[in-house]
Amino acid sequence: MNPRPTQKAHSTAGRVVLLAAIATVTIAAFLNREQILMQIGNYLVVDEPVGRADIIHVIAGDDYRTDYAIELYRNGSAPMVFYSGGWCTEHGYYHGAHGRERSLAAGIPAGGIATDEATVTSTYMEAQRLKAWIDQSPHPVRSVIVVTDAFSTRRTSWVFHWVLGNEIRVQMAPVPFDRTPYRQQWWKDAGSRAYVRDEYSKLAYNLLRYRLSSGWLQRWLASLDTE
Repeated sequence: MNPRPTQKAHSTAGRVVLLAAIATVTIAAFLNREQILMQIGNYLVVDEPVGRADIIHVIAGDDYRTDYAIELYRNGSAPMVFYSGGWCTEHGYYHGAHGRERSLAAGIPAGGIATDEATVTSTYMEAQRLKAWIDQSPHPVRSVIVVTDAFSTRRTSWVFHWVLGNEIRVQMAPVPFDRTPYRQQWWKDAGSRAYVRDEYSKLAYNLLRYRLSSGWLQRWLASLDTE
């Protein structure tokens, strides 16, 4: 005849079940947290297959953007690369001239490079500089590839569609993460966390600044323009 389980055995078994349940819930919560955080970052990224276009516009920034645009040019994605941004205090050069020099050194002919050195304070203004160039171009421009960091592509896509309208096709070409200082798992890196946080702030700002505001509010927001 088997002995009946003691109260202590029942208590031990209960604790084991409870600990197992807590561990399961904790692991599930952690896995879901990772998935949620990944989705938060992924929303900022517009990454679709890039087809051929009439021009590649490089948003002013670090050299890895220029280098990626040069690679796209070499792959036949477009016959022209366009640099804007004007003087950059952080880097100590004019983005257009610097992009031209780097492109020429990489073998792109002078005829395949266009620049605009007008001072800009926002991505919206860079899109305006491209539109101004397109408006005076002797060759029709019906499509553009825009190169920038991955986490900036959602906002940049919005801006370029607003400025260029529906008649010009806009394709986003995010620089691959492994060529930048940022990580797709953004929550694991301080710089990437700051980038994602700032991009969500800029999304809200751009929507309010360029689409939803008017009058004094729009003028005040304009005074806050940042890239």
